[in-house]
Amino acid sequence: MMCSPENYIGKTIRMSGQFSIYVDEETNNCYYSCVISDATACCSQGIEFTLDNNDYPAEGDDICVQGIFETYTEDDNIYCTLRNAFLL
Repeated sequence: MMCSPENYIGKTIRMSGQFSIYVDEETNNCYYSCVISDATACCSQGIEFTLDNNDYPAEGDDICVQGIFETYTEDDNIYCTLRNAFLL
């Protein structure tokens, strides 16, 4: 998904992992993500998501989130996100 995001745009994605929050100190924007570790827990990858109700869990909570996979561009970088996401 991260290497060829164009193959997943518009598809419904469900993922389980750990909830994480990143705050950009320059813009003060908050980014919410589900972070998944690999089998040996040495590497991890996260996908950003947004909830319509803004009822986010506590950072570090185990979550399962579902949404529509999309990409967006910010500062000339392409990012992956789940839109219209909700927690299961």
